[in-house]
Amino acid sequence: MMTPYVPATAYLRVATACPIISVADVDANLQEIGHLYNEAVVAGAALVVFPELALTGYSLGDLVQHDALLHHAKLALIHLAQHTTATTVLIVGIPFVVGNGLYNCAAILANGQICGIVPKQFLPSYGEFYEKRWYQTWQQPNTTVPFGDNHVPFGNHLLFAVAGVLVGVEICEDLWVNQSPSRMLVDQGALIIANPSASPELVAKASYRRTLVSMQSATLVCGYIYAGCDWTESSMDVVMSGHQLICSNGRIEAERQPFALDQRITFSDIDVEHLQFDRRRDSNRGNQRGYSVVITTTAAPISTPQPLVNAFPFLPSDEDSSARSARLQHILAIQAHGLAQRMRATRAPYIHLGLSGGLDSTLAFLVACQAATILGRQPAEVLRTYTMPAAASSDRTQRNAATLASLYGIANDMIPIGTLVVGQLLALGHDGVSQDITYENVQARLRTSILFNKANQLGGFVLGTGDLSEIALGWCTFNGDHMSHYHVNAGVPKTLVRHLVDLVAQTHTNPAILAVLVDILDTPVSPELTTTGSGELSQKTEDIIGPYELHDFFLYHLVRWGDRPAKIALLAKQAFGDQYEPAVIAKWLAVFVKRFTGSQFKRSVMPDGPKVGSVALSPRGDWRMPSDLLNAGVWKDA
Repeated sequence: MMTPYVPATAYLRVATACPIISVADVDANLQEIGHLYNEAVVAGAALVVFPELALTGYSLGDLVQHDALLHHAKLALIHLAQHTTATTVLIVGIPFVVGNGLYNCAAILANGQICGIVPKQFLPSYGEFYEKRWYQTWQQPNTTVPFGDNHVPFGNHLLFAVAGVLVGVEICEDLWVNQSPSRMLVDQGALIIANPSASPELVAKASYRRTLVSMQSATLVCGYIYAGCDWTESSMDVVMSGHQLICSNGRIEAERQPFALDQRITFSDIDVEHLQFDRRRDSNRGNQRGYSVVITTTAAPISTPQPLVNAFPFLPSDEDSSARSARLQHILAIQAHGLAQRMRATRAPYIHLGLSGGLDSTLAFLVACQAATILGRQPAEVLRTYTMPAAASSDRTQRNAATLASLYGIANDMIPIGTLVVGQLLALGHDGVSQDITYENVQARLRTSILFNKANQLGGFVLGTGDLSEIALGWCTFNGDHMSHYHVNAGVPKTLVRHLVDLVAQTHTNPAILAVLVDILDTPVSPELTTTGSGELSQKTEDIIGPYELHDFFLYHLVRWGDRPAKIALLAKQAFGDQYEPAVIAKWLAVFVKRFTGSQFKRSVMPDGPKVGSVALSPRGDWRMPSDLLNAGVWKDA
């Protein structure tokens, strides 16, 4: 039996620290740095980054050339290194002399040792900066320099293995130049970039800094730790602010706001597996080797991240309601413009839509109305809707469908299919009573057949009404509601469908439309294919296949990040807290894995539809897998 898969890395807890600076008072700075380092150790950080020249202060001016200060800083660094642990790496700025030159450096300390020293490569000497007055740049290969009783690696071609994760270092201005060292460090394998910095605060500079750091982490697909100097630096000509950022792959994971007085240390957990996954997906990414790797610590990464994982990864996370609405409007615009172009390209006179009174067909309806507007036409000119009730159709959904169409000025066509269902079941030799899978799918396929035939009769194409979650789970009848001419909701998961419909409801000026959309939102999700004869909903989808909020969470982490099921289960336990017991999460995750694996044959022949987010399942785009994968093997058990 093979050894179970154990991931080499998971989350790396990192930190930035913002010590109160006493310019030229090395002892005071040493004490402050040691105190914050101890906090990082207690919190389980594998790496903590301090600002540029934090041991002496950045704003020393000509004092930095004085031998007494440089000697004292060197002794302080040895003392600081001796107090570092085997679990937490410390990166701190120090002025350091090599031969005849003085260098602005970052020292990497761990396990009681100085592991390496990296000099700054680009020295600003414009505006308020004057670094070339004091410092040199190192333009030679790596070397070693004497430090106390040891020789320490020194140079720009160094990487540091922190809990097995490669970390590269650049300093302040190195980030702001056209050819930043971090680009080469990442090509050499660095997953994390640490940047001890001293960046004066100016009007609007914090916003620019956020964009710069987050975009660098996105471009390089890395974690980026930026530690800026505190406002307790000299304020003779500029004021520092202590702005600090931890970014990962374009996202700001944690931030110390400028001039935050009560926050001296900032933590975040970087998902190293996610960074590795995205790098593997990009075949254009550089992959060089040649830099020296220094092993700093052997501590294992943590398995459970903090803070809690986002339970709804498909939903806009903006706290600002206007920004959230803008994101949702943008999604609707992608759908509507895709549909409008399909109408233009096919010169279709009509869109034919089966309107069930449920969420998905309602969203497709609203998108179709918006597409008509884009083309300068009224919805009633191009949209044809049909309700096709059978024995299991509820009064509520049929009423809402007809009402919604009429409020938009569309004459809905009701085509009862009950007699057709009975006739086909009889033709199949079915008893007509057993509400089995044949009973259900006959209804679904009849409705789709009628829509396609209507498109032939009147001209135009059939608009699909399913969603991304149903595609993932295979919760659609093959060659029934699975099929259409254009699948406008193909990129929208169920949790997002609800929010898009709600956005239209809450922003509509017609109170009658608001009322019917709210009632549709309040209606349980149901395929309405079996009945108790009461005229009420007798099927609730989530009772059968599980909560969509869980399935959407599973889908996101599986497709977007390639997470193994065991990790997905762990993240779901964090994300949903006390809402679901671990056994319930495990149950529905097993259902998801089985249905997702077994439903690829439906996805392999799915119709065109617009991608709206980072997760999509089109076989022509983002997702390809064998449709006869009967056993997922080690993947499903990992």
